[in-house]
Amino acid sequence: MIDFLVSDLFIEILGAVTGIIYLVFSIKQNIWLWPWGIITSLIYVYVFFQSKFYADMSLQFYYLGISIYGWYFWQTGEKPNRSDKLPVIRLRRIEWLIYITVTAIITLIVGFILTKYTDSPLPFWDAFTAGGSVVATWMLARKYLEHWIFWVIIDLVSLGTFVYKDLYPTVVLFCVYTGMAVVGYYQWRKEWLKNSEI
Repeated sequence: MIDFLVSDLFIEILGAVTGIIYLVFSIKQNIWLWPWGIITSLIYVYVFFQSKFYADMSLQFYYLGISIYGWYFWQTGEKPNRSDKLPVIRLRRIEWLIYITVTAIITLIVGFILTKYTDSPLPFWDAFTAGGSVVATWMLARKYLEHWIFWVIIDLVSLGTFVYKDLYPTVVLFCVYTGMAVVGYYQWRKEWLKNSEI
């Protein structure tokens, strides 16, 4: 039993469980998503290091920082009233272009670095999930509805990379993530529509 509790498989399963808790709080727009995001990121630093997914590992450090920022912003950000929760907002066309461009730039830079300096087995796929995740998590911190669309795409690509590396608990997690991202989109959209009618 002790051996299992310190095994890579147990740590990966623990990361999957905390990741699902994080996502449930995210869908509900509950501020507790941010502490769970911190815990999940710390676990996945180890998991991705062990699997040589260096961009995804590095991304976890970004998640730690953005979780602190998101936690702060959701408490103090641009609310109609101090006691209200932060409202869901939509991307404008120019913002779509900006976020897609930023994702592409990060993908190219990180993909080049991974190809040249690491033994990453899928450098540009790893780089794409890292770049897209940077953008999507920033959008979550600001409560853009469309961050869910980014996550569906990122999660589907991630699924393929994790199957390739035999990270099956994480594959299960990302199947759940993909489904929950769709649910999250419709939940947040419903709230946005309700608020836009006021």
